[in-house]
Amino acid sequence: MGRNVIAAHFDRHWYTWAAFLCVVSVVWLTCPPRFGRNLRASAKVNINHKFDTFIEQWSPKVIAEMNDYQFKLARIEGDFVWHQHDETDEVFIVIEGDMAIDFEGGQSVELSQGELYVVPRGVLHKPTARAECKIMLVEPRGVINTGDAERGDLTAPNDAWV
Repeated sequence: MGRNVIAAHFDRHWYTWAAFLCVVSVVWLTCPPRFGRNLRASAKVNINHKFDTFIEQWSPKVIAEMNDYQFKLARIEGDFVWHQHDETDEVFIVIEGDMAIDFEGGQSVELSQGELYVVPRGVLHKPTARAECKIMLVEPRGVINTGDAERGDLTAPNDAWV
């Protein structure tokens, strides 16, 4: 019963199945594969080698994306500008060296290699480093490094990949 019923159904509705297979084929051929869609996102990344590709300070470089978030590397030294990000938190991960994040009211967080800190959205802060420090930032695509501060010399180009 089972095989004959299926065969009879297919014989009567072959055009529906043919149309379905055409649609599936077109979708399969035109949609990029899951892991080949963005080779930057799926390729192995050597963070130390990426730092060797640039020397600019306070100019974050994108090394990977995950969903709508970017992983950015930056070399920092001296004081950055006071700023805040009203729409998103900001993650600082110290890869090499030492840095501090100053907050209004005189508070400060000191970070060393292997440590991270999340600055909550809307919190005024100023990153600083006495000597060159290598950091990773994790933030949504499109975030301007100087946040709400007036655009100036330290405002980096957005979406710059290395």
